[in-house]
Amino acid sequence: MMTRAAELLATWFGCGYSPVGPGTAGALGALIPAWLLSRYAGWPVWVWPIAAILITAPGVWAAGVTAARAGKKDPGLVVIDEVAGQWLTLAGAQVFNWKTALAAFVLFRLFDIWKPPPVRQLERLPGGTGIMADDLMAGVYGAAFLWLVRVLAANSLH
Repeated sequence: MMTRAAELLATWFGCGYSPVGPGTAGALGALIPAWLLSRYAGWPVWVWPIAAILITAPGVWAAGVTAARAGKKDPGLVVIDEVAGQWLTLAGAQVFNWKTALAAFVLFRLFDIWKPPPVRQLERLPGGTGIMADDLMAGVYGAAFLWLVRVLAANSLH
C-alpha cells in the first residue's frame, strides 16, 4: 500500500510513465494544476513555490522508495522532482499567464538538463534527497533568471 502511494506520487500520477521525455511530461504535469488553480480558483503565483517546498519531504520519500524498488539511483519514471522544480521556478514570475508559464517551463527544463554547478553535484546526494535536490536547484536558477528578465524588462521601459 505505501509502495503504491510512493509510486503514484513519484510518477506524478502517471506522468513518469511517458514513453518519450518523462521529465518533460512531469514538468508539464506540474503546470497543468498550477494553470487550472491559478486561472479558475484565483490562486496567486506565490502559492507555487510554497507548494514546491511542501511537496519536497513527501517527494524525497516517494522518490527514494520508488528508486529503490526500481533498483536505480534516479529512474526516469520518478518525476516528482520535476514537479517541485517547475513549481519553484514560478517564484520568479509576477503573474501566471501563458507567457510566464512557457518561460518557466523552458527555463526549468534548460537548467534541469544543463545542470550547471551545483545542480550536478546535488544529484550525487543519496536516495530521494539527491533525486529532489538537483531539480530544486534547477528551479532556483529558473526562478532567478525569470525574475531577472522581468526586472530588466521593467527597467528598460523607464
